[in-house]
Amino acid sequence: MPDTATMEAIVSLCKRRGFIFPASEIYGGLNGFWDYGPLGTALKNNVRDAWWHDMVDCPPDGPDGQPVSIVGLDSSIIQNPRVWEASGHVGGFNDPMVDCRESKARYRADHLGFLGRKGDTTGQFFAFVSGDDSSMSKARKKLEKYVKAKLSDDDLDFCGIESMTTARLAITVGPDAKEAGTLTEPRQFNLMFKTYVGALQDEDAAAYLRPETAQGIFLNFKNVCDTSRVRVPFGIAQIGKAFRNEVTPRNFIFRSREFEQMELEFFCHGDDAPKWYEFWCETRKNWWGTIGVKNDNLLLRSHDSDELAHYAKDGCGTFDVEYRFPFTAPGYGELEGVAHRSNYDLSQHAQHAGAKLEYFDQERNERYLPHVIEPSAGLSRGVLAVLCEAYTEDPDRPSGVYMKFHPRVAPIKAGIFPLVNKDGLPEIASAIHRELRGKYRLEYDPKQSIGKRYARMDEAGTPFCFTVDAGTLETGNLTVRHRDTLAQESVNKDQVGNFLEDQLG
Repeated sequence: MPDTATMEAIVSLCKRRGFIFPASEIYGGLNGFWDYGPLGTALKNNVRDAWWHDMVDCPPDGPDGQPVSIVGLDSSIIQNPRVWEASGHVGGFNDPMVDCRESKARYRADHLGFLGRKGDTTGQFFAFVSGDDSSMSKARKKLEKYVKAKLSDDDLDFCGIESMTTARLAITVGPDAKEAGTLTEPRQFNLMFKTYVGALQDEDAAAYLRPETAQGIFLNFKNVCDTSRVRVPFGIAQIGKAFRNEVTPRNFIFRSREFEQMELEFFCHGDDAPKWYEFWCETRKNWWGTIGVKNDNLLLRSHDSDELAHYAKDGCGTFDVEYRFPFTAPGYGELEGVAHRSNYDLSQHAQHAGAKLEYFDQERNERYLPHVIEPSAGLSRGVLAVLCEAYTEDPDRPSGVYMKFHPRVAPIKAGIFPLVNKDGLPEIASAIHRELRGKYRLEYDPKQSIGKRYARMDEAGTPFCFTVDAGTLETGNLTVRHRDTLAQESVNKDQVGNFLEDQLG
């Protein structure tokens, strides 16, 4: 597992090998937006497809030992704007922000901490970003330089934005500023992207890009019930893009303004919600191991009361599946949330739309609005976790590093090489590639030395490399190199397909 300093190396490798590029880079980029290159697209699609297979095509067995019923959906990115009024996003999806007039940086007000000398009413305060040790250390050094003294913890006055009066802000130096008084008072910002539907751009045509994929599922709950042979308990799954006008996009693709979600809304009777909540918490935490994320780097953490979302009611809660990212180590960052949303969303839409969304349960002879358990994973963050987990430094290799992807999500499953680009070897290697490329994503590479080709495949995270050499002409055997162990063994050219099937499933 890489340390914090290695994050720069991961970002560099992603750019150099075509995993992830800054969006519109030739124009200077756009903060919070990223493009996926050839390898990154394949990796992201493999993570997405693994989630869809395990959640929809072949869902897990539930608490009763029977397969869970889950169907798929693909809803529109732009919905009627009244949807977001009903969901609480228009009124509640606002974060107080603080701007710095000097650095032009913007901070969430609740993410700022303030440091001063205890009892000093005429000196200066220094702001820092909460949870960022380097930012707090920087603020402390600035304060000690200002007072010209070394300060102990007992000498310090720590406070949050709620304690910062206008007078105090006037003597505060921002996290990235040199002068005092450059921070504004907190102001409300809507995190939703606003757009217009139709040719006229006026308020009657205003709409929003969805900030989450969940609402499209709730809107279609009755449609799915009426058109599919589903009965509560069942789930509706969706993978799609969402947009949030994040104030401070950071940490590569961890927090961006355009991202993808893999969401399940699981509908159940309110009495059964606790057992399904527990089931999905454990199921989703364990799933990440099936694509190569080690359990040692995962944490299941319950939200504190002050973290709960607006839809949380009494008895409801949220667990986060967190991953030890390099930039959070030794702490963790959110990878996926499992929330008990109660029946908040269905009741809100039933009220605001005047629609009948109750479900009639024949077995219970009861009509009710189901409760919802929501496992919601970030596909973009999932890709980042897989990249961080796979990054492995090895000074004994030509490239000095290899990506230890689980074969299930590896962008390229195998490389097919002729040892030299002559003597009939390229024809054999090319024939193997053509035969198997319909089943696996393979790369045929006849150029440069075999060492350089191995190095390219190591950086791409390719699990196996097959090399056709002079011996293949005589015996029909070629050499397969295992990425992780560097072990080599002989396989007959007619058995390469069987070998990959055994190894990859």
